[in-house]
Amino acid sequence: MNGAFQDGSPIFHQVEKRISDNIVSGKLTTDDQVPSTNQFAKHYQINPATAAKGINRLVDKGILYKKRGVGMFVASGARKKLVAERQQLFYEEFILPMLEEAEQLDISVEEVKKMIDGGI
Repeated sequence: MNGAFQDGSPIFHQVEKRISDNIVSGKLTTDDQVPSTNQFAKHYQINPATAAKGINRLVDKGILYKKRGVGMFVASGARKKLVAERQQLFYEEFILPMLEEAEQLDISVEEVKKMIDGGI
């Protein structure tokens, strides 16, 4: 597990993101067990209910699955789902605003591509 939670977003979102990051990066793969709610709570000194909320959001998305009495595990196809979700967010949060700004500045898509490929 990594260091303490620091950004301003709710801690349960940070729990969810930390696990998601580990899946996307390959640190956690299909059928790997993730830390339990109590392990998260103890390690990061957070409320177990907060840790559970972050973990359960991943269960609801089909990223993790429960084995009763054993724990939570990475679901098959979890990385693919997360990458697709993040690619869509990347498009919405970065690409679209960049293209809108480029249009306002009369910068063509071809010029934007050149900027990306070789700098300005």
